[in-house]
Amino acid sequence: MTNSMVVLGSTGSIGTQTLDVAEKYNMKICALTAHSNVKLMEEQVRKFRPVLAVMYDEKAAEELKISLADTDTRVLCGMDGLIEAATLEGADVVLNSLVGMVGLEPTLAACKAHKNIALANKETLVAGGELVMNTVHDNGVALLPVDSEHSAIFQCLQACPDSKFLKKLILTASGGPFFGRTRDELSNVTVEQALAHPNW
Repeated sequence: MTNSMVVLGSTGSIGTQTLDVAEKYNMKICALTAHSNVKLMEEQVRKFRPVLAVMYDEKAAEELKISLADTDTRVLCGMDGLIEAATLEGADVVLNSLVGMVGLEPTLAACKAHKNIALANKETLVAGGELVMNTVHDNGVALLPVDSEHSAIFQCLQACPDSKFLKKLILTASGGPFFGRTRDELSNVTVEQALAHPNW
């Protein structure tokens, strides 16, 4: 079991739940990152005392620096900050619960720094699946699914230990606003309709 971790996306739902579990098991939190929620990040830093806190938003990072001036926690910003957090010496595991494509570079950097990855960031695998998996294998690290969809697939694959029966895995969407439409109806879908899908 790990005893030290970095939490990328610590102010989101998965990040806050991870910190609840980490606290229960007395895990060391080495670094925390967030987009712009300075108030919650300050609370988390004061509670977990990481060596590094990263705000993706530069203005939020400046605000956090002022708020944490009485602590020993370094504050960085942007992608460079995320990558520094993801590769931080002393951390066993990097939990990536960032939102969107911003999670890809820190995941690759963490793998290259020989950190095991707990992944809740779907876009990292959807957009960079082959690249990510090659980097995982090349560096001998573990990639553990954390989010519900990843975990469900992982559990299904464990039931089929002989991988020669599985050549390809295709993930489908739920259908969103187009669920139940006929092929003819789908041929008339506009870009605007596709981009106006609900967020659930």
